[in-house]
Amino acid sequence: MPAHKRQLRIGLIGTGFMGKTHVFGFTAAQRVFDLPYELVLHTVADRTDDLAAEAARTLGFAKSSSDWRSLVADPDIDVVDITAPNALHKEMALAALAAGKHVYCEKPLATTAVDTAQMAQAAQEAGVCTQVGFNYLCNPLFSLARDMIRGGELGEIRSYRGIHAEDYMADAESPFTFRHDPAGGGALADLGSHALATAEFLLGPIERVQGDSATVIASRPDGKGGRRQVEVDDLSRAFLRFANGASGSLEASWIATGCKMQHDFEVYGTKGALVFTQERFNELNFYDAADKQGRRGFRRIEAGPDHTPYGLFCVAPGHQLGFNDLKAIEIAGFVNAIAGRHPEPFGFRSGQRIQQLVEAIQRSATEGRWVDTGP
Repeated sequence: MPAHKRQLRIGLIGTGFMGKTHVFGFTAAQRVFDLPYELVLHTVADRTDDLAAEAARTLGFAKSSSDWRSLVADPDIDVVDITAPNALHKEMALAALAAGKHVYCEKPLATTAVDTAQMAQAAQEAGVCTQVGFNYLCNPLFSLARDMIRGGELGEIRSYRGIHAEDYMADAESPFTFRHDPAGGGALADLGSHALATAEFLLGPIERVQGDSATVIASRPDGKGGRRQVEVDDLSRAFLRFANGASGSLEASWIATGCKMQHDFEVYGTKGALVFTQERFNELNFYDAADKQGRRGFRRIEAGPDHTPYGLFCVAPGHQLGFNDLKAIEIAGFVNAIAGRHPEPFGFRSGQRIQQLVEAIQRSATEGRWVDTGP
């Protein structure tokens, strides 16, 4: 590590799966990219001293704490990274912003659009950088797809399909979790948010939505011998109208039996089409209507060094990036934004926009009508 690099000291709140994923991302980003800072894993916070100490030992943090507020207040910490349950994001992020920290927060940014607007405004007033965890957007093939769409290779875009489906809630006897609480859950907010982010990343603003939601599993074990009523959606769908004139549809489900990571999209234009599936996310399928009769069909574009920044991870195509690599790309973008090299890749204003779309679909499902999504 060059001696002239300043340190950027990280404080992590939350040590579950996503907390570990963030640590992998920080570690890989430090090694793969030429970052403007040396990233230092400073302090990790968890519910108890023992859990925090164990996390520090296994994840490589210098310090640990059972008090996230002391982490936020620590003047030695530059970035507060929040991977705690959704309903806690707002309080933690606002405290970190008030302390002048840069904030990296897993999605959803908060559980209501009102809260996300307050957080985005606080970030703007604090003059710090923010990042919301939508790392699927960091796939180099997503950028390629957007470039092809914007470059006219698909012609005029006519329609779009998006889906994010998994099966981790498919078992009716799996327990009630924070994701089932109205203040922090639901398939649309948890998974559909990713599908919405991808749709606007590729095609631009969604202007109107018409939604439909269903709670398929009405109650779940409460862990105390009883059952607890479920009020959030297990499955949501929406029709979409984009500002560019295209129409489309979107689905979010966490009860899709057999689906482990179906974050897919299809884009259809007058000159061609693109089809992508997250379960093979190093491949993008392209149909070119200009091909000769008898030679037409979707052809596979395989991720490789020509698709920046794939080449920083591997010098050869076909060896494939992984989920944690996308997190490293996301973190590198955030760190470069902190250094002023470019704007925030997906800051709190972007997180606010996604929650706005989620609530527009929820409102449409309740009222049974098309709803405008706002600016």
